[in-house]
Amino acid sequence: MINFSHVSKRYESGHEALLAVNFDVSEGEMVFLTGHSGAGKSTLMKLIMLMERPTAGEVVVGGRNLNRLSKGQIPYHRRQVGVVFQNHQLLFDRNVFENVALPLQIAGYQSREVGRRVRAALDKVGLLNKEKQNPISLSGGEQQRVGIARAVVNKPPVLLADEPTGNLDPELSEEIMNLFLQFNAVGVTTLIASHDLALVRKLERRVLTLDHGQLVHNGVLYGAES
Repeated sequence: MINFSHVSKRYESGHEALLAVNFDVSEGEMVFLTGHSGAGKSTLMKLIMLMERPTAGEVVVGGRNLNRLSKGQIPYHRRQVGVVFQNHQLLFDRNVFENVALPLQIAGYQSREVGRRVRAALDKVGLLNKEKQNPISLSGGEQQRVGIARAVVNKPPVLLADEPTGNLDPELSEEIMNLFLQFNAVGVTTLIASHDLALVRKLERRVLTLDHGQLVHNGVLYGAES
């Protein structure tokens, strides 16, 4: 589902964010992405979202070689990739329902279908009873759930999460991670960037570890390994 082949990314400043990175994520797999701050995790995510393009190498997502996509094809590609951010990126001038509905409205869905899908997504994350509230009135964990509902509302085959539990306490972090496990269980290919190695080890999934732009580990984490 996701393939990186000799992918490098150098920014105009000269910073080498990624260096000849190779890996595959199979369809329906859940994989974690770890590494120190500045290791290249966010850059890797941006390449999958087509917010950036590689300096060298190829990125293939869902059989699409992203190097070959035109600007006009980018919106379709992004609808195939749900994204959850650490800081939620919610709009506080809209209620919960309207925040989750935004991707569907941009894609041109009819209002009846928007309502059906939004309420199904909110039900999945346990917030159906808060659809009329402003996100600013919600807890941090609830805001993250709104962000997850928005990311999955159009049923993308790929779900990315960039430090989704970074601002949450351990109990809430486990709750949020369980939501990702539920989506993965129904076939959504899931890639999660996380600093929480204890939680990552507990889930016993494959881990990709970056160190100064290089992929230094590809496998399950055990013991004190980092």
